[in-house]
This record gives sequence, structure tokens and C-alpha cells, in this order.
Amino acid sequence: MSVVILGGNECMVRKYKDLCKEYQCQAKVFAKPNGSLKNKIGSPDLMVCFTSTMSHKRLRSALNEIKGQDTVVAHCPTSSISALRTVLETHVSQ
Repeated sequence: MSVVILGGNECMVRKYKDLCKEYQCQAKVFAKPNGSLKNKIGSPDLMVCFTSTMSHKRLRSALNEIKGQDTVVAHCPTSSISALRTVLETHVSQ
């Protein structure tokens, strides 16, 4: 399963990826805005949006990129590891 994580803390990127690996998921993490998301997201199975650390403009851009795909979008108000674990437990079948 592929996961894209938008927002979050830059110092937690490695921990986000390690947690996704525990759930047998491949993760792409975009913690800070580095230009356009066009052609970077791809077609993930799950997209996690840490809404407290990202702008509305970036969220709209990401949602437009996955429009028409069967990607599940999970909005999470905090960018903690426990919040990501809860999202993964909910959406990833082990």
C-alpha cells in the first residue's frame, strides 16, 4: 500500500516513514512546501493530511492532483506519531 503524507513536522519525517514501514506501506512525506505537488504525489492508496501544519491552498492543490482516483483521504488535526498510527490502524488492513 502506498501512503502520501502532507504536512507534519520536518524533524519527524524519518519517524513517519518508519511507522509506515511497520504497516508494510511505502510512504512519501511532504512536510514543507517545496514547489508544486504536480507529478510528485502519483496515485497513492491513502493520503494523510496533517491539517494543523499545512495551508488551505496546499490542501486544495493536493486534492486536485488526486481527483478522479480512488485514493482515501484522511484528515488529521495533529501531526503526532500516535495520530498517524491511528489513521494507519483504521485504513490499513494487516
